Amino acid sequence: MNITVREGKETDLPQTLALIQELAEYEKAPQEVTNTLDMMREDGFGKNPIFQFFVAETSDDGIIGIAIYFTAYSTWKGKTIYLEDLVVTEKYRRFGVGKKLFDAVAKKAEELGAKRFAWQVLEWNEPAIKFYERAKANLDPEWINCRMSEKELHEYNGSQNS
Repeated sequence: MNITVREGKETDLPQTLALIQELAEYEKAPQEVTNTLDMMREDGFGKNPIFQFFVAETSDDGIIGIAIYFTAYSTWKGKTIYLEDLVVTEKYRRFGVGKKLFDAVAKKAEELGAKRFAWQVLEWNEPAIKFYERAKANLDPEWINCRMSEKELHEYNGSQNS
């Protein structure tokens, strides 16, 4: 099986968004995807790009996997490369595609001088957890993930003005 990994291009965004939607189905949350092609074009290729990505592709099926990442900053360590999502379409799982994508982002992190490479994994995603354990990653149970939705952020900001 001939699989190529390369940096993503704007023309890859429709297939990238389709894989994001496939991931949401896998994680039993398809209704949570509100991202659009227009948003991805602006956020990835507009004036101030805030994400980059790699794609894995075959000559037969086109793009079969993606790894979306961005630069973040650790106050303790400095530049961090954050792997937001690594997705391989179901037909190509267990063929090493995810490892090729992971390796591409890890190499990019080192090239960029990152002091930390970070990501999250759902506690029930055993195949991914095993993969990260084999990679000798530190799976840290100490930290609690925190976030606000757009609505919660708006409500919070509105309550601060009262």
